[in-house]
Amino acid sequence: MNSVENDAWSIGLDLGTGSCKAVVVDAALQPRAMGASSYGSGSRGTHSASGFEEQDADELVAGLAAACRQAVQAAQRDHPKLMRRPCAGLSVGGTLHSLLALDSQGRPLTGVYTWADLRAVQQAATIKTDARSRELYRRTGCPVHAMYPLYKIAWLQQMHPQIFHKAQRFVSAKEYVLHQLTGEFRLDYAIAAGTGMLDVRSLAWDDEALAIAGIDVGRLSPLGDATDWLPGLTPEAARLLGLAPGTPVALGASDAVNSNLGAGAISAESAVLMIGTSGALRFFSPEPVLDAQARTWCYRVDRNLYLVGGAINNGGLALTWLRDLFLQAAQGTAGLSFDDLLMLAQQSPPGAEGVLCLPLFAGERSPGWNPEARGAFIGLSLRHGPAHVTRALIEGIAYRFRSLDEALHEAGASYQHLRASGGFARSPFWLQLNADVLGRELEIVESGETSALGAATWPLLAAGVLTDIEQVAQHVPIVERVAPHPDATAFYGAIYQRYKSLYDQLK
Repeated sequence: MNSVENDAWSIGLDLGTGSCKAVVVDAALQPRAMGASSYGSGSRGTHSASGFEEQDADELVAGLAAACRQAVQAAQRDHPKLMRRPCAGLSVGGTLHSLLALDSQGRPLTGVYTWADLRAVQQAATIKTDARSRELYRRTGCPVHAMYPLYKIAWLQQMHPQIFHKAQRFVSAKEYVLHQLTGEFRLDYAIAAGTGMLDVRSLAWDDEALAIAGIDVGRLSPLGDATDWLPGLTPEAARLLGLAPGTPVALGASDAVNSNLGAGAISAESAVLMIGTSGALRFFSPEPVLDAQARTWCYRVDRNLYLVGGAINNGGLALTWLRDLFLQAAQGTAGLSFDDLLMLAQQSPPGAEGVLCLPLFAGERSPGWNPEARGAFIGLSLRHGPAHVTRALIEGIAYRFRSLDEALHEAGASYQHLRASGGFARSPFWLQLNADVLGRELEIVESGETSALGAATWPLLAAGVLTDIEQVAQHVPIVERVAPHPDATAFYGAIYQRYKSLYDQLK
């Protein structure tokens, strides 16, 4: 234990794709104040065209600063006694698979290519048919797919050589933000594992992956553990965040790692089911878990743990598409929220009276890793209406997770418990539907912002306020359990077999 007392507080910042969320927690990991801010739309902004998905790097910094200021101001107003105590520090959780090219002065040469950016499909396809792909997966834990920065760098080299050669450093969005806050470039193992270029066993950059990307280690940041300290906040960064200059900054981890940590899913017996814009099913493991068919991924948490799982593209994103479709049909005459869609789905009986949806509107990640996959509604007739279509889509998302759950257990996963995380955890209907389709009980924790909460644990661990990662679970109680209904599970099981057959025929 160092000089930081047990009554210290910390800040967790979740640098998401669409917004940044901040939480102030006390030494017992109890959230005391929250903040949130979306990103602006500057010169590059966020856009989608021809598979391109970019964000403006400096708008991410501005959004993070705004979210942090909100949380700090709320904590100072509502918990002044806590805020007079020492700050253990802050950490930033970043999304996986982002890429940004920087010049010799650390200025952006590109936008931030997000996980959803698929411009490198051809570069990934070339490697996928190569004999090297199996060994590359074995070492890096990353299936061959265009979302990984490895292939995005290769794309940049082939398509924009002038930018590629001018780039002195390739970083993630989180690295850029941390450099703006502290003046130092460093990369945690969790984000590095999501580049496709890290040997997850040796925790060193993989030579063959670097050769495919066309770079050497000098163009990547030094690696470190989540509990490593960076320099404290610079005076300018402290002003922007509403904190004191020199406030400690822990290196932290990825949002995926933080989501599991904040949900208290620490052991290999407990996994997290997350549905937000996308979706994921993942668990911590003391050993690497790889799939013979490369359907799942195996990243790192820190020096001691692996993060094993898979992700789907079409979670809340598919519902957003359907909502916008309905609004366009109605010419936008009335608002339509996600809650409205969930209520609409409940007007249809389970199984949507024979309508089945393959929700692959944005291509597919786990378990098929097919960026060319497309969505489909099957079984529609004149008697079906919006409620059937909506329910079929939500059920289709659940079938995606059942496919992933099967693949993970075939690969060697042993988890039996699932903890819910993300926006769907606020919906009793959506929770029950997933429990029924998966045939597994879902555990609900008190804080819905598990990624921000997980980010807040790293400064407490680094400062010795928390003694080890296992201790985190003691501070994240389960407040509700949603058990599957056996009859519903059997009913959905029969439909799932039809879903798998249709998937195989259409893929």
